[in-house]
Amino acid sequence: MLSWLKHYRRAMLPGDIGAGIVVAMMMVPQGMAYALVAGLPPVAGIYASIVPPLLYALFGTSSTQSIGPMAIISLMTASSLAPLAAPGSGLYGVLAAQLALLSGVVLLACGLLRIGFLANFFSRPVMSGFTIGSAIVIAWGQLPVLLGGLPHVHLPSASLGLGALALLLWARRWMAGTLRRIGLPAAAADIGAKLAPMAVVLGSLALVSLMHLDAQGVATTGAVSGGLPRLNLATSSAHWQALLQPALLIGFMIFLISMSGAQTLALKRGEKLASNAELVGLGTANIGSALSGAFPVTGSISRSAVNFAAGANSQLASVITALLLGVALVAPTGWLALLPLPVLAATIIAAVLTLVDLSLLRSAWRYDRADAAALVATAAGVLALGVEAGVVVGVALSMGALIWRASRPHIAVLGRIAGTEHFRNIDRYSAATAPGLLMLRVDAGLFFGNVEAVNARIEDELAAHPLTRHLVLVLSAVNAIDTSALFGLKELNASLLQRGVLMHLAEVKGPVMDRLKGTDLLPSLSGRLYLSAAMAWDDLARDND
Repeated sequence: MLSWLKHYRRAMLPGDIGAGIVVAMMMVPQGMAYALVAGLPPVAGIYASIVPPLLYALFGTSSTQSIGPMAIISLMTASSLAPLAAPGSGLYGVLAAQLALLSGVVLLACGLLRIGFLANFFSRPVMSGFTIGSAIVIAWGQLPVLLGGLPHVHLPSASLGLGALALLLWARRWMAGTLRRIGLPAAAADIGAKLAPMAVVLGSLALVSLMHLDAQGVATTGAVSGGLPRLNLATSSAHWQALLQPALLIGFMIFLISMSGAQTLALKRGEKLASNAELVGLGTANIGSALSGAFPVTGSISRSAVNFAAGANSQLASVITALLLGVALVAPTGWLALLPLPVLAATIIAAVLTLVDLSLLRSAWRYDRADAAALVATAAGVLALGVEAGVVVGVALSMGALIWRASRPHIAVLGRIAGTEHFRNIDRYSAATAPGLLMLRVDAGLFFGNVEAVNARIEDELAAHPLTRHLVLVLSAVNAIDTSALFGLKELNASLLQRGVLMHLAEVKGPVMDRLKGTDLLPSLSGRLYLSAAMAWDDLARDND
């Protein structure tokens, strides 16, 4: 906070105030709706939108990040707590805050220990599959609320819910264009479209009040307790261990979702985010959410985009949002009691449907079928097995594909491009080879998982070139050689020497050479070390002549 305050200018204030007001209006229906997804009272969503952004403003580095409830994290919260307590019970609320506390501690520890790189093990296809599966689960879970119950539909509830959903979907697709056509500037029209959920909520409140729909059986939120969130120190000592695993997973997902949106917006402004500082900011935000009796929070991609579009210049915009929400809770909250749950369900469904984006699946299918399979498997796993199991399935498939590729590295037979010192794969270029000389380029690091496959491929090439007297391994693409690979190379060197074939190394990278100098591979090497493939060619091709 000291960093951005030091560079704060008065000209930035109007943008921050405007963005703070706009996001606060979005946060009311979103926060309450996502609290319901998490299995908590609607007011918990407002609590989760006050203290967390204030703490993030102290430590976070994104000027436009909007911290608070988010659909996927709310679903993961509900999924983690459902086996431990009944939704709506006192114990459930305690465990939700305890889960936020653990997730916050995990994020904070990762930031302080500078190990945010672990989150890189969640590939983009896995994240996309997880998002698609979670969005479908959330939307499906809201159908009974939207329709007033299943299998029997409550007509007033269904009419209100489906009408609200239709309005929200229309607003998302056509409202901005309509507002531009009637003369609003493009930026104002886009923001107006984003505020459609608030307008729908206010309209539904008016309908329920005027037509007494609550008396006709339309479910409403009921009394919403006023006042600011109180300090919450309640925990359940019997559930720490049960919550640890989901807290680890939720913590990583919070970081990934938050960084995804924040990085996109930072690039538009030429800003640079500090990933470990972001971990600290998100960690303290979740600890603050726990202490205010709420649940895990993260940076919302949609709200952050609105915050950006509304003119946010610094974290002060989020501070203003939090202060306005605090004022809303201090003011009389009786009007919120008539908020119809079918409309909140419509808000949730309209929001999560935007997450069902199949463009990455189409791209992955054309580019890498293994990544496409990981995406589909993750989505299917979330639908069939649950959130945590679905993510584990996706990560396992991604890691399996990575190990499969690494264990079978590409190896090219090199030839010389006529009139140059360039060497290329003879299967792709018209390149000359020399009798008795076989040059192979290994395009991956050598480690215990691929050394046998590399040696087997070398033996296959030697069998295909029986007159070979010199084997040159071009290691320009090899960044590391582990102990198993070192012994594999020594064994290959000894085996080739017995058959009258000399093994040479060319273009060994400096860090790899530094490590090889302390071993007995170089002294026992039957051939020579060459600085370049061209030098090896000039020496060995002449030797064969």
